[in-house]
This record gives sequence, structure tokens and C-alpha cells, in this order.
Amino acid sequence: MSSNTNRNVLNEVDARTDLVGQSRLELLLFRLQGRQRYGINVFKVKEVVVCPELTKLPAAHPSVLGLASMRGVTFMIVDLQVALGMPPTADLSKCSIIVSEYNRKIQGFLVPSIDHIINKHWEDILSPPKMVGKEHYLTGVTRVDEELIEIIDVEKVLYEITGAVDETQAEPAEAVEDGEFSSVASRCHVLVVDDSSVARKQIKRTLSKLGVACTVCIDGRQALDQLELWLKDDAEALKRLAIVISDVEMPAMDGYTLTAEVRKNPGLSDLIILLHTSLSGVFDSSLLEKVKADGFLSKFDSDDLNDEIRQRIMDFAPALEARGL
Repeated sequence: MSSNTNRNVLNEVDARTDLVGQSRLELLLFRLQGRQRYGINVFKVKEVVVCPELTKLPAAHPSVLGLASMRGVTFMIVDLQVALGMPPTADLSKCSIIVSEYNRKIQGFLVPSIDHIINKHWEDILSPPKMVGKEHYLTGVTRVDEELIEIIDVEKVLYEITGAVDETQAEPAEAVEDGEFSSVASRCHVLVVDDSSVARKQIKRTLSKLGVACTVCIDGRQALDQLELWLKDDAEALKRLAIVISDVEMPAMDGYTLTAEVRKNPGLSDLIILLHTSLSGVFDSSLLEKVKADGFLSKFDSDDLNDEIRQRIMDFAPALEARGL
């Protein structure tokens, strides 16, 4: 694909933040080997360029082709085919690089062919079929003209390449908890909502270190169903629920819609909702007010996650006392 075509594909990318909070997303479609088309959220794409000159990295992960430098920024280039267990891409000169930003870091993904951008509603994004097992690299699927589009779980890809979310990074900064916090934490409960297994594990590790119990859901629809069930049953889990930590991008129901649905339910509307996202640089105070969430957390900043959970847990202490818990 020519550089002009690449620019045309994303020539309005800066205006796409208008979709934030509207339960819609745009996917940049591309092909790897074969006819199957894959997708990546346009919000995470900075630009698409022809493959630049690369500097080799010794002892790098097999999928890492090397380093590229563009406009003063140096970042790794990943052969996405290799990262997904396919044969290496043959002719780099004919390939494109999807330059993306995840978790405040820039990286490029080499793909043989860029297709086009599609606009979808989050309810049109489905969880991967159970038959694909646990070792797949999909975060969702959708259909375009009767063709199944596979949405890549980029967080899992990057985790397996860099090990960026490991046990030490997920450790809370403070190893020894004070007695007051420990007492409150042991009586609290947190709902974790994320379609990424990597994200779920990171949050659960942080909560475990803090002594906080949690329930895990894989998308917003499952989370809303769980909350409504707790409300119907007058469950103690809801009475002890200090925080809902939800991903933004999820199949079936995204984090924005989940937040809106919770706010519309009188029995749930006061819940504290924190949106945990790898979408960098598109959130501000006006957006926070628009989606009616209580805060944003960036993946995977374990210190920020730890500090925010600690503060929210302590803020929840009076509610526990009022409920006799």
C-alpha cells in the first residue's frame, strides 16, 4: 500500500474522538496471511506508514523485527503474523506499519495489507466463540457483509512480547498495610469488568495484595446482569461493593454503556465506577462528566491503580459503618 493511501485511510483520525462515550467504535481492518480480515480500534492507531528502515535488536523476541525512529520517537516494530503464531512476513517493502499507542507506549505492527475503516456499535461486537479455547489472541469478533472480522487482543500480544505486566509491576507500592486500611479492605468488595485476561489478572493481583475480595466479569453485559441480580436478591456482595473497575472497550456492552445503565438504575446509581483503559490521551474532565464515571485509570500503571483503590476503599468506610458491615 502506498504512503498516500495510508494517509487517506486515517486522514480524519484526529476527529474520531467524537465517538467516545457514544457506544460506537471504528475499526481499522487489515489482512495478514490469507483472506481473513482483522481489526484494531482506530483510537489506538496514531498513523499508518510504509515500513521504515529498521535497526535490529539482538536477542529480541522472534516477532520483534527491530526499532524504527520517526519524528524523534523510537519504538519497536512487531511482525504481527509471527506474534500470532503465523509464518514471518516475506517482503517487508510491500507492507504497512500500524503505529499505535497502548498504555502510554508507542509500537508499530507490521501487516501485509491495510483494508479500510468501519464504524460499528459495541453491541455488534461479540465475545470470541468458546471453541477457540484460551490461547487465542482475539478480544472480540464482528460481522461485515456476512464476513467474520476478528479483533486482535493487542494487550495480550504486547504482554507476551515484552512481559510488561508481570508480578513485580503489579505489586502495590506499600507492602505493609496499616491496621485501619486492612480492616476496611477486608470488608469491601470490588467488581472487575474486562475482556482482557491480562488486565483482569493485573487488577486481581493488586486487589489481592491489598486484601480486597473481587468478582470478575468479562464484559459490560455480564457485569450489569450481575449487579441487577445482586440488587434483586438484596445480596451482601452489593452492600459491600466499594468500586466497579471497568474496561472501556468490551464486546456485548462497553464501559460507557455499562456506566450509563448503572446510573439509570436507582438502586445502583450511587456506585463508584472507575474506567480502566489503554486508550491514551483522549480523556479530559468534560468527557469524565459526559460518561458519568468517577474516574479514569490508565493501563497498566500499577502504582496509580494501587493508590486509587486505597483511596476509594477508605472513602467507602462510612458506608460500611452505616450498613452495619
